[in-house]
Amino acid sequence: MIQDFFNILILLGAIQGLLTSILLFIFKSNKNANTILAWLILLISLACLNIYFLETLGNPSTFLSILGAILPLLIFMPIGPLVYFYVKAMLYPDFKLNKNTRPHFYSAIIDLVPYLISSGYLIGLVLGFIDSESTTNLGTFIDTYNVYVDVPRWLSLLVYIWLTNKLITQYRANQKEKVLLNWTRQFTLGFKIFLIIWFIHLVPYIIPSLSSKLLDAVGWYPIYMPLIILIYWLGFNGFMISLRTYNKNANGLKLSSSDIKNTISALENAMKNDKLYLNPSLKLNDLVQHIEIPQKTISAVLNNNIGKTFNVYVNTYRIEAFKARLLEDNSENLTITGLAFECGFNSQATFQRTFKTLTNHSPKEFKQKHSQTE
Repeated sequence: MIQDFFNILILLGAIQGLLTSILLFIFKSNKNANTILAWLILLISLACLNIYFLETLGNPSTFLSILGAILPLLIFMPIGPLVYFYVKAMLYPDFKLNKNTRPHFYSAIIDLVPYLISSGYLIGLVLGFIDSESTTNLGTFIDTYNVYVDVPRWLSLLVYIWLTNKLITQYRANQKEKVLLNWTRQFTLGFKIFLIIWFIHLVPYIIPSLSSKLLDAVGWYPIYMPLIILIYWLGFNGFMISLRTYNKNANGLKLSSSDIKNTISALENAMKNDKLYLNPSLKLNDLVQHIEIPQKTISAVLNNNIGKTFNVYVNTYRIEAFKARLLEDNSENLTITGLAFECGFNSQATFQRTFKTLTNHSPKEFKQKHSQTE
């Protein structure tokens, strides 16, 4: 009865996760972060659905057995990168997944190996290239593979949680957005707790003499019940954070199209022509006094129409100025830090983080790539 109860909870959690993913995919606020969170919850939900089928389908039909062998429900390697990139998208709204972030997800091939082998085996079996007597050897290989592949999965999540924690520490040292900071810290803590629970289960699981005893005693429930909790917790809190941002924007200052156009024009003129971004101590109030537009109007246009915070908006111009200076012929004798300070930055750490966020390259990598293109 307890096992049936747990199985029902896993099924309900998986269904809830699938529905939450759909909502996050279509929700307009925090689009970049929500898309990443939707993929994260979707992969966890599919993994829970996979274990539900394994626990409840004792003697599946031939069709279900084939379907389970070729349908990739358990794709866990991307979880770590998704955790890291979700936090990055929450803290830095300009961040987007692109071709430069794809290599982080190539490790998913590790999860796909059993499905690819099974698919190839079935094709060979149908075409007569493979003898059906080799099914036992194939099943033994896949079972053994599935045991030890959990080691790189766990290590991957460990590495990306460490990178996420480092990212949050850097943000905390330079920013003051407490709501986002608190949520991303709690988000990371949830996965840290899961990582510890998984490690306690993983150690005896990969030891041949203990593996069968462990599964007979507790099965996979110590792993998948925390995942179900994560699905509900991540979905609810992620959606509430997005809803809060959406309501904040919806209830903000109402501006006419001409006000918005004039403000954007004044901001661009202040940056492109007057080069206010070169002032390392530039504050929003300085910009207000310069273009003589109320602070509420500037903030509303930046957040709702341009889609950037004041700091991100100013730093974007600083980065573009730095890139232009870096590629000049007479910049060879200047240090990267010196160039950054010339372009309005007053902190090397802030510059390095901002440049990496906006370009997905370090300054040296950017220059090398441009030189190769030339």
